[in-house]
Amino acid sequence: MTTISALNYIHKTGLFGNHENKNEENLIKVSEIKNMLIVQIVQYKNSTVSIENIDIDSLKLKNEPLSVGSNFDTRILWNGPKNWLLVSSKKDLLKNIYEVFKNTDFAVTDLSHSRAIIELEGHDVKEVLKKGCPFNFNILQKNNSVNSTYNGIAFTVDMVDDNPNKMRLFALRSFGESLYHSITDASLEFGFKAI
Repeated sequence: MTTISALNYIHKTGLFGNHENKNEENLIKVSEIKNMLIVQIVQYKNSTVSIENIDIDSLKLKNEPLSVGSNFDTRILWNGPKNWLLVSSKKDLLKNIYEVFKNTDFAVTDLSHSRAIIELEGHDVKEVLKKGCPFNFNILQKNNSVNSTYNGIAFTVDMVDDNPNKMRLFALRSFGESLYHSITDASLEFGFKAI
C-alpha cells in the first residue's frame, strides 16, 4: 500500500504569480516535503531523567526556546518546555527512538502521517510569512523554530537555512491544503516556482 501525501492533489509544478521577466533563481520556491519521520517527544513532569545524557542520531535535545539541533538527516525542534519535534529522513530511526526514550519518562508519538510539510526557499520568504503571521520573522535565524498561526491555522516554522532563506512549515494534515493556498496566495506578489 502506498501513502498519499497531504498535498498530493493540489501541489502542481510550474511558475505562478509575478514571475514574468524575472530570473527563476530569484523566485520563491515552493515544494512539499514527503516521506519524513515526524515524532513528538514529551518528557513527563515527574520524570527525573536528565536529557543531557540522551543522544539520538548524534543529536542532543536542547531545552532552549526557538532552538533546533540538526545534522544532514535529522532535525530536533524545541516545541515547548520538555517537548520536542524530531523530523528525519531516516524512517528506521523510530525503533531507536522507542529504545532511547523509555515510556516511564517520555511520551513518544509518531506524527508522520498526520502532518503536511511545505518548504519555502528564497529571499522573500519572510515577507510571505509576515503577511499572515503575527511573529516577528526578522529575529528568526538559521536553526530556529517557532509555533504560531498563519491566517488562523496553527503551524510550526523551522528555519533550515538563511542564505537564501529556507523554511519548512508544518501543519496538521487536515489543514495542509488551507495553509498551502494561503502561502501560495501570499507568494503571488513575488512570483513563485512550485517544484
